[in-house]
Amino acid sequence: MPRVVIKMFPGRTPEQKDKLSRMITQAVMESIGVAETSISIAVEEVPREEWVERVFKPEIEGKADTLLKKPAYGIEVFEK
Repeated sequence: MPRVVIKMFPGRTPEQKDKLSRMITQAVMESIGVAETSISIAVEEVPREEWVERVFKPEIEGKADTLLKKPAYGIEVFEK
C-alpha cells in the first residue's frame, strides 16, 4: 500500500497536480509492481517561510538516512 506525500510551495494549478499524481501513480505501478488501487498520493502545500521548520529540518535533515533522492540545496538557501 504505497503512500506518496509531496510537500511543495503553494502555487501549482489543479491541472499540474493532477498530472503529477498520474505520473507518480504510473511510476509506482511500473517500478514496484503494485495495482493502481493500492496507491494513495497527497499534496501538502507549505509556504516558503515555513519550509525550514516544517519540512527541511524534520524530514530532510532529520530523516536523511531514509532519503532516496537528496536535494541539491541546503538550509542556507532559506537564510538569505
